[in-house]
Amino acid sequence: MRKITFAITIFLSLNLFCQSKEDSAQFRRISTEILNKGKAYNELKDLTKNIGHRLSGSEAYERSVQWAAQKLRDAGADKVWLQEVMIPVWKRGKESLQIKTGNGKWTKLKMLSLGNSEGTGGKDISGEIIMVKSFAEYEKLMTEQVKDKIVFFNYPFSQSFVETFKAYGDASAYRSTAASLTAQKGGKFAIVRSLSSAFDDVPHTGAMRYKDNVTKIPAVAIGNTTADELENLLKSQKITAKLNSNCGMKGEKLSHTVIGELSGKKDQSVIVVGGHLDSWDVGEGAHDDGTGIVQSIEVLRTFKNLGIKNNHTIRVVCFANEENGVKGGIQYGKTAKETGEKHLFALESDAGGFSPRGIALEMDEAKINQIKSWIPLFLPYGAYDFDGRYSGTDIYPLHDMGVPTAELVPDSQRYFDIHHTEEDTFEKVNRRELLLGATVMTQMIYMIDKNW
Repeated sequence: MRKITFAITIFLSLNLFCQSKEDSAQFRRISTEILNKGKAYNELKDLTKNIGHRLSGSEAYERSVQWAAQKLRDAGADKVWLQEVMIPVWKRGKESLQIKTGNGKWTKLKMLSLGNSEGTGGKDISGEIIMVKSFAEYEKLMTEQVKDKIVFFNYPFSQSFVETFKAYGDASAYRSTAASLTAQKGGKFAIVRSLSSAFDDVPHTGAMRYKDNVTKIPAVAIGNTTADELENLLKSQKITAKLNSNCGMKGEKLSHTVIGELSGKKDQSVIVVGGHLDSWDVGEGAHDDGTGIVQSIEVLRTFKNLGIKNNHTIRVVCFANEENGVKGGIQYGKTAKETGEKHLFALESDAGGFSPRGIALEMDEAKINQIKSWIPLFLPYGAYDFDGRYSGTDIYPLHDMGVPTAELVPDSQRYFDIHHTEEDTFEKVNRRELLLGATVMTQMIYMIDKNW
């Protein structure tokens, strides 16, 4: 009996060794193909320079829909189609923020209205600024202290978190709720300190939302340098702010998510890889999320070019409207549920195109442990962190349906320097870092397709 058990153990060990050796060789083929022949970097340049930023509902976004469909065809997709989705339309318009100090002179500040914010209808709105540094401080203010004032929420992006997404999560509540909190106590508009890890004066936009049954007042963001200067001024004198903004929601319109796939050779169950095609209306939408789009297309292209016979359908999804509504992701999940289409796995890239450090996994422990057993295969490519338990925003509807979901984890130390700003341009993306991210994504999709 012992001899039989020993023989079985040796057989299994040899089998696992051969499988690992085969996978390692395939990982190397994928890496060599992408680093030498990958088109993601050139495609990102085309997207950012010839189309630019792609706010939902804009003409630029509609051009990007056709662009993505053509790139998927060029990559060798068996099928490409557009999925209809109704999206909100928000426009920035002309805007300005000024302050007046004790000398009686108005000084213009660098600013950006927050996404989805209402404006002033092109009229000046002014009032005295009061500053709070936390929600707790704001809650202590009486309604009469806030009424007809401008509230400056001066909560800094914490430098203490090594994982910068934790700092972003910590501070993002101020961006999303400042306007409604101010309105509840009769304030005129809200100013927030940008969610930025940089020590500069670049304002960051991003989505905010209004609570039900609360007056929709404007909300704007200022950069870190301006925030510090305003704080120092408020320590010694009364400051008046004046806002003029033509921002506002303009209803909804029909738009599209772009989808392309390689049909499965074994069955038609679906493995999704994707990013979001839209961006904010400043910068070029390079890291957020042009990189995720071109990396996902690179996955499909690499399967095709290397002749990898995928068992399951490999589907690239270029989601619409992640930034200010997530309507594309919601519609994709709704359609998948209605059609009963089986999804095995979904991977999103929406954290920038910097060097890959790993993949966050949001699924049951058995699948997590299986994927973590593959870590030795990923280590030569710089991917070691598989401890995160979250996934991309667009694929949360799939996660809620029980689909295992994941997100590429790039190095995030520089991401929130440029996130949602005019600084998010093609020049901030490094070719090798971008392609290494596409490499790790392709390797993961290969392993899921082979083993699930």
